[in-house]
Formats: sequence, structure tokens, C-alpha cells
Amino acid sequence: MGAKGSEIRESRKAKVLGTLAGWFMKLWAATLRYEIEDRSGICTPGNFSTPVMFALWHNRIFTLPPIWHKTGGNGRKSVVLTSASHDGAMLSHAMAVFGLGAVRGSSSRRAVAALVGMKRALKEGLDVCITPDGPRGPRYEFQPGVVKIAESANVPIIPIHATYASAWRLKTWDRLVIPKPFSRVKVVFDEKLVVPAGMDEAAFAAECDRLQAILRAGTDDL
Repeated sequence: MGAKGSEIRESRKAKVLGTLAGWFMKLWAATLRYEIEDRSGICTPGNFSTPVMFALWHNRIFTLPPIWHKTGGNGRKSVVLTSASHDGAMLSHAMAVFGLGAVRGSSSRRAVAALVGMKRALKEGLDVCITPDGPRGPRYEFQPGVVKIAESANVPIIPIHATYASAWRLKTWDRLVIPKPFSRVKVVFDEKLVVPAGMDEAAFAAECDRLQAILRAGTDDL
């Protein structure tokens, strides 16, 4: 991969549009009725003394940041993985509106740098949120990076599910879900998953399949 393919894209336009998008998300979410089910205990202060990795499907990213204070508000700090593209730059600025940091990179660009950045964030005590089918899909197809990092950093994974009483699904690769104003959104922080250390190839593949099945089971459009 050449230098051009590995560079982080950034611009003033991306910053302005991303910030506006973040505030739009925040105002839109203020009309929604959220129901939160915390099976992991992550929303209770003091339950987790170590950082965690959150995993959710890419098409749920519109509705999750506005309720991140349910975890971040108890003293936890989080970063999200965004791509190195202009779209990733916009997303990182949108997340900043909610107090979320960003690690730039993806499976298609700066993959090694992204892995290093996420491991560094975890080592510094920050939670990491990743969309295992992003940034380009296929939708609901699990990429193994989250398991690889959780194994090497020795941190648990918490799957996140979001389902909608009424929503639009855009004609993007991920069918991005936008809940309709004043509708109900249910968010589940699922039970934590502990990834065994020292897995061989077969065990690693089985662990990826297990997490993919858990995340797919929490969707409402398969």
C-alpha cells in the first residue's frame, strides 16, 4: 500500500460537516424514547475496573452516541474506530460532539496503525468501540479485528444491540438505521465475553463465529 493509501484524510469541510452532523444527531435523539437494558453491568459505576471493547453493527451508529453518557458518564472514557477517509474524518468530528475520541484507520486503510492505536487506547484505560462489519461491509459480516485485539490486550467484549419500534433504513451498503422522531429505541448492553488467550487458528475462528452470531441475534432485520 502506498503512502497515499495509508494517509489520514482531514479537511476543514470534514470538521464543519462532521460537527454539524453530531449536533443534528444530538437534537434528533432528544425526541426519541430510549429503553436501556444492561446485562453486562457496564452502566453501573465501579463494576468494571478495566477497559472494555464495545462491538456493534455499523448501521446502528446513528443512535448509540447520544446515550453514551450511560457508560461514559460514570467516569469511563471511550474512543471509536473510524476510517482514514474523509467520511471517517466527518464521523470522528461528529463523535467529538458526544465526548468520544477517535482512532483513525480501518481494515482497508492503515490497518496496522489502527490496531496499534486501539491497543494503546486500551492500555491507557480507554474503552474502545468498534463496528466489526465496517467501514465498507458486507453488512453483518464479522471482521476478526475485535477478537484479535481483545485477546492480545486481555479485555472483555461487550456486544451492543439496538432495535427500533419505527425507523427508516437508508439505501447505503449497511442500510443505516434512522429512528423516526418520537419513536422508541431499545438498546441492550449484552453480557460480557471473555476471549481465551493463546487460541489456535480453529479456536480463533470459532470465537469470531460466536460473536457474529450474538450480534446477529440482536438485530431486527435479518
